[in-house]
Amino acid sequence: MWDQIKEFASEFFVTGDPLIYGADVSIVLTMIAILFVLTYYKKWGWLWSEWITSVDHKKIGIMYIIASILMLFRGGVDALLMRAQLAMPDLQFLPADHYNQIFTTHGVIMILFMAMPLMFGLFNVIVPLQLGARDVAFPFLNSLSFWLFFAGAMLFNLSFVIGGSPDAGWLAYPPYSEKAFNPGVGQDFYVWGIQISGIGSLMTGINFIVTILRMRAPGMSLMKMPMFSWSVLSSCIAIIFAFPILTVTLALLFMDRYAGTHFFTLDGGGNPMMYINLIWMWGHPEVYIIVLPAFGIFSEVVATFSKKKLFGYKSMVFAMLIISVLSFLVWAHHFFTMGSGADVNAFFALATMLIAIPTGVKVFNWLFTMFRGKITFETPMLWTVGIIPNFVIGGMTGVLLSVAPADFQYHNSYFLIAHFHQVIIAGVVFGFFAGLYYWWPKVFGFKLNERIGRWAFWLWNIGFYLCFMPQYALGLMGMTRRVYTYGWDKGWFEMNLVSTIGAAIMGIAFIVQIWDIAHSIKHLRRDTTGDPWNARTLEWSIPSPAPLYNFATLPQVTHQDDWWERKLRKEAGQEVKTAAVLEPIHMPKNSGIPFIMSIFWFLAGFGFIFDWLWLIIPGLLGVTVSMIVHSCNYDTDYYISVEEVERTEAAIRKVNN
Repeated sequence: MWDQIKEFASEFFVTGDPLIYGADVSIVLTMIAILFVLTYYKKWGWLWSEWITSVDHKKIGIMYIIASILMLFRGGVDALLMRAQLAMPDLQFLPADHYNQIFTTHGVIMILFMAMPLMFGLFNVIVPLQLGARDVAFPFLNSLSFWLFFAGAMLFNLSFVIGGSPDAGWLAYPPYSEKAFNPGVGQDFYVWGIQISGIGSLMTGINFIVTILRMRAPGMSLMKMPMFSWSVLSSCIAIIFAFPILTVTLALLFMDRYAGTHFFTLDGGGNPMMYINLIWMWGHPEVYIIVLPAFGIFSEVVATFSKKKLFGYKSMVFAMLIISVLSFLVWAHHFFTMGSGADVNAFFALATMLIAIPTGVKVFNWLFTMFRGKITFETPMLWTVGIIPNFVIGGMTGVLLSVAPADFQYHNSYFLIAHFHQVIIAGVVFGFFAGLYYWWPKVFGFKLNERIGRWAFWLWNIGFYLCFMPQYALGLMGMTRRVYTYGWDKGWFEMNLVSTIGAAIMGIAFIVQIWDIAHSIKHLRRDTTGDPWNARTLEWSIPSPAPLYNFATLPQVTHQDDWWERKLRKEAGQEVKTAAVLEPIHMPKNSGIPFIMSIFWFLAGFGFIFDWLWLIIPGLLGVTVSMIVHSCNYDTDYYISVEEVERTEAAIRKVNN
């Protein structure tokens, strides 16, 4: 009996690696600390009622942001481990199989479990406020979206210590991801972690499309809508068409592994290149799904800190919508070397060049917005200005990769790695940082420290250039991606060492950002204005942080940048004051069903991974019962009375005065 238990434990848990043992210890200690704090301070009830069961879009957004910061730490540690391995030739810091696992999990975590939730967090906390709405269209679905994302992320990360991490690359190309070449459960963790999380992402896309189209404040036509909300709409349109492709692709791969089908295996009549086509039919729109909201953030920040109306508003709107459509017509530029033929390569090369045009339009619009503006360089504006040269370089190298004959040389080289990170880190992540610094006082009620924020900005940028500029040269020198070691004769040592130093500086920058948050909480300086940046859009017209119901009375919108126009009318003495007529406010009730359903999804996914029917059946049954219970529940909303609204507004005014 004891021998059987030991044999099971040795197969079930990841053993034999000191790094894994260190992670095990840190995970256990962290969990013990969390449980102790919640128990000692008697916060279990507060955690359940205020956060776990909450359907408030602002709290859901905060949970997304916290989860993304944790995932940035995990993905960043993976990156530092890879760069440590490549710092010098012939290092044996990481074994080959562990290196494969790390670069696989790094890519998945950074795109799907860091960038996506950070984006969704900003969607949640800002879009309803920009629209003058009191909530999202489907609050229950919004909560379920978050908890499904969280369940998928935890399931994926669990593979680090249980069963073994996936190691077939972040897009899991066959045949490496098929059962014959990858018999462990790591690849099944990959499939089900992403699958469960992806369902939540699809729900978010649907939710915000309906919210934007149906819940705008009175008078806010589409062409009066803030640019960030336009970018969210464009991104969500791409989400609802792209993520079903991912769902089907991973389902087919799982059928190959679980049921012995042969969709992607040549010996059974399938075709692995079909998987690569399908995964990139999702994968390249995914790049634009996460970059479009960053474009919206830049537009908001540039207009605010230039004290000018955004230049070329309509052209920006059309550019975003065009990108959303064209993003589905460029996927094959990831594999010009597949042998599709000159005509197919020419089509996708041309489409890739065309998508650069609306992207370039936005850069020029930001520059023209700044032209002759009264620019101030607070931290959000620093991030935005710093993004422009980065994104120009990323765009130019992207156009180089769109030239099919040249791409035959660049393909799978470190040139491609540098380009991808130039766009995703310097374009997307830095953009989301700009949004975090910009909207932080609106979400939490206090600003982050400017001095420490500037340190973080410069460290991130210096580290980024040091890390990735040498990789362009390494790619042209012949260094391919996915290599875990190299010889002294290659001539790659100096560039790799500089790149590793740059990665370490970015790690320090992340620590400085955490310090910034901790320092700002300790030396709390509350924002009593609701509008610390003298901004332009409706979210800044209400207190910081926003009350539960957002707006005591729904705003009547008459202009683009309506809050800015109202301030101008007030300065000119042209404001017409009308008595606010308060009415009971309809709000959704909290629900624990999304959290409970996500647990059942987690259990079902875990059961599929280990082929445990005794866990699969109750997991799927629990999901079904949860849906039925919710469908039969008609007590889902309530009204905030006028008296309670008056008390809340009076308390806010008292604090702010």
